[in-house]
Amino acid sequence: MDCPFCAIVAGDAPASVVHADDTAVAFLDIEPANPGHTLVVPRDHADGLGDLPAETGGHMFGVAQRVAAALRASVDADGIGLLLADGAAAGQEVFHVHLHVIPRHEGDGVVFRGNQTPADRDDLDELASRVRDHL
Repeated sequence: MDCPFCAIVAGDAPASVVHADDTAVAFLDIEPANPGHTLVVPRDHADGLGDLPAETGGHMFGVAQRVAAALRASVDADGIGLLLADGAAAGQEVFHVHLHVIPRHEGDGVVFRGNQTPADRDDLDELASRVRDHL
């Protein structure tokens, strides 16, 4: 397997690590949206969310919360954005699950919105029913 995040986790590739424990590693993104942009990855390889144990995902979110608090203090962030892209269509480029923790500043120009328009309530209710059927 040629996974850059597995190489970082193994210590075989350089990274600016901000947190490491038995389950997850957090390191600064090499192509940051803003200074302090951090990635939280599981130590065990998982291509996407469907491959990730729920306990590991919960742990990653807990790490992201701690990193977010540290980023607010260290880079004087006005806010924090969390982003996890699951699959190529969602923008995932490295197929090892990773949670972006992005410090935000008023007017920084970083945008995560598409062209949303208000949905019809009946359509939403029907879709919610289909989603519930798969839970």
